[in-house]
This record gives sequence, structure tokens and C-alpha cells, in this order.
Amino acid sequence: MENLEGQFEELTPMIVEHGLSVVGAIVILMLGWWLAGWGKRKVVAKASASKGIDDTLVPILGQTIKILILVITILAVLGQFGIETTSIVAVLGASALAVGLALQGTLSNVAAGVMLLILRPFKVGDAVNIGGTTGVVDSIGLFTTEMHSFDNIGISMPNSNVWGTEIQNMSKFEKRRVDMVFGIDYSDDMDKAMEIIKKVLDADERVLKDPAPQIAVSNLGDSSVDIIARPWVENANVWPLRFDVTKKVKEEFDKNDVSFPFPQTDVHLFKEN
Repeated sequence: MENLEGQFEELTPMIVEHGLSVVGAIVILMLGWWLAGWGKRKVVAKASASKGIDDTLVPILGQTIKILILVITILAVLGQFGIETTSIVAVLGASALAVGLALQGTLSNVAAGVMLLILRPFKVGDAVNIGGTTGVVDSIGLFTTEMHSFDNIGISMPNSNVWGTEIQNMSKFEKRRVDMVFGIDYSDDMDKAMEIIKKVLDADERVLKDPAPQIAVSNLGDSSVDIIARPWVENANVWPLRFDVTKKVKEEFDKNDVSFPFPQTDVHLFKEN
């Protein structure tokens, strides 16, 4: 009995010491986790309110702050148990190099994501065409670029694919030209048709006066004389104008007996005697 009491008295300081270390580690871990979330929210709020920071960078900044705080928290927890953190940092550095060599494809996505964030060929909310894939940019992460198509289908593209292909940004400029082609019959009056198209464009307030719309005969096709109309509009009016003008031109052509020809082929028969 005395031996047990003696052993308990010897272990008591150790239990107290390690117990306090565990409690301290738990407190540090909980505080660090809360601080990481709080820091992320604060950075995102401040960055979103700032006019000098692009919306594309906001989620990246928030996530970076959270990761840094969590790393510092883990090192502090390990230090609470008396573990030498400098050696751990060295081991992590060597491990990161080995992992980096094994994950070259993933790191290429990270490198491409950094280039996209630095050079910014597009930003969140832009309508883009990337290698034949068209949609609106939702976010640019370190690994993938998230988009949704115009019919609201989610698209996730690896950053290396985005950076390594042609990027068309349809939202970059405030003005855009709308190209529309109207085919008329060879027997119809070209000048009359061009005048009708001009009147339709002049009556639409969305058509910009500068640059002025261009209307010209663009092609003599197999079955039609093709007249091209090229009005300039604000970016947001591209598709609404295209739909409305196409409908109005058809209505005006019908009123003025200007026809849209059907494809036709002339067949010549030679009869032998």
C-alpha cells in the first residue's frame, strides 16, 4: 500500500504537467480554429468592400489566411508538448519536395492558377469562350476554374487546360459588334432590302450611332443574295438586339414583298432523238 502511494506521489507531478499540456493544447487548437475562421471572414469582407481588389482574388486571400493561421496553430500545439518544431518544419519541407515531384500535374494547375490570378485574362462574372467551352466564370481557384454554361450547367476546368488554350473574353469591352446576315431572292431589289434593314436599326435605341452600323452585300450565294448588317451595341444588349432585329426585319420584308428564298437547284434535261 505504501509502495502504491509512493508511486502515485511520484506520478502526480507528471500527470499534472502532461494534463496541463493537453488542456493547453486543446485550448490552443480551439482558439486557432476559431481565429482561422474569423480571420477568413474578416479578410473576405474587407477585400469584397475594397474597390482595389478584384473579386477573383477574394476567395483565394480568405483561404490563404485560414491555412496560415491553422499551420501556426498546429505548430503551437506541438510546441505545447515540447516537440522541437524546427525539425518538423525541415521534414515538412523535404516531404513537400518529394510530393511536388510526384504531383507535377497538380502543381502545373497551381502554377497556371497563379498566372491566371496575376495576368487576369478574365475575372469572376465574365462571359468567356475557353477552348470551345463557353460559359460564365464563377471562381478561379488554385487548381480549377469553375464556370456555368448559359443554360446553367456546371463546368469545372483544370487551370492548366485554361492557361494552355485560347481564351476569348466576351465581357472585356463595353461595346460589341453584332453580325447578322439576311438572304434575299435574286429577283428582289437589293437597295430596297438594305433600306428596310437600315430603318429597323435606326428605330432601335440600343444601336449605337458611333461606330455607325454597316449594311452591305456580303455574298452571292447559290440561292440568295446575302446582305450583312453590323450594328454596334452595349455588351449587355448583344443577344436581345439580335433576336429583336431578326424578327422585325422578317416582318418588314413580308410587308414590302421582299422574300427569303428557299434553296433551289436548276436541272436541265437533254432529250436524245
